[in-house]
Amino acid sequence: MVALIVVVALLVVLYAFGTYFAAFTARIPRQTLEHARAWQEEHYDLSWYDGLNKRDYTVESYDGYVLHVQLLKNPTPTRRYMLLSHGYTDNRFGALKYTRMYLDLGFNVIVYDLRGHGENEATFCTYSARERKDLLALIEDSRARYSDMTLFGIHGESLGAATSVAVLEYKPEIDFVVADCGFSNIRDVLVGAAKSRHTPAWFVDVASLCFKLRYGYSYGQMRPIDSLPGNQIPILFIHGADDSFILPAHSEAMSRATAGYSEVRLIEGAEHAKSILTNPDKYREYVAAFIERVEAGREG
Repeated sequence: MVALIVVVALLVVLYAFGTYFAAFTARIPRQTLEHARAWQEEHYDLSWYDGLNKRDYTVESYDGYVLHVQLLKNPTPTRRYMLLSHGYTDNRFGALKYTRMYLDLGFNVIVYDLRGHGENEATFCTYSARERKDLLALIEDSRARYSDMTLFGIHGESLGAATSVAVLEYKPEIDFVVADCGFSNIRDVLVGAAKSRHTPAWFVDVASLCFKLRYGYSYGQMRPIDSLPGNQIPILFIHGADDSFILPAHSEAMSRATAGYSEVRLIEGAEHAKSILTNPDKYREYVAAFIERVEAGREG
């Protein structure tokens, strides 16, 4: 009897800690647009943004969830478009560090707040499980809204990169993807974080079960890499060589997994989500050359 009580008590404690960990990973610490903009202005010149012709609108996702979107029109008329997805806890201002590059490369740029971020209604994060469907809705809306487009790419950072890869499951009508420091699966990221705190890896699986019970998704459903075996859309994977949070091995594994053309470019000295700030010239060189190869492939 005593043994049974001890076992039940241990299971209760394990469930309690698993539920806490699941809730912690689901939570989105939200930034205001003002806070995000202030961070950007501390790290690079953002003076060009205010002078752009901008259009704000919303897009309804698959489940009625409303996403806040902004079109940044290129000062030079163009029919090329880029759709940018920011990282976890950030908002659409976090995508501006890439916007100037794409404007210079001749694109109009579409930025938006990911589910649970920015001006959107508060909710929990599913690390690409729901977010991929939101991105699909944005891709379809963009195709319909800007029906004159001749080239359409998507770019994501971290969670945004994982989402940009995960959406390929649906064979969206896009021409290429740039995925910066995305994860191939969230479990490995969480296991790495757990081990750094001397927590056994199996605890992440307990938390995954608790996440499933509470939110309807398990960590096993948050695997962008599973979208790649049948993919034919070209992908440029960019990763900071010194990224210790999401290791470059994630991008390398996804590059091997895709059925289509891909490249992996590492930015020396760059930590997580800092590649374009660490070496903007090299970053632009990699992106511009990749887009040129994509266009050449379409013409061929």
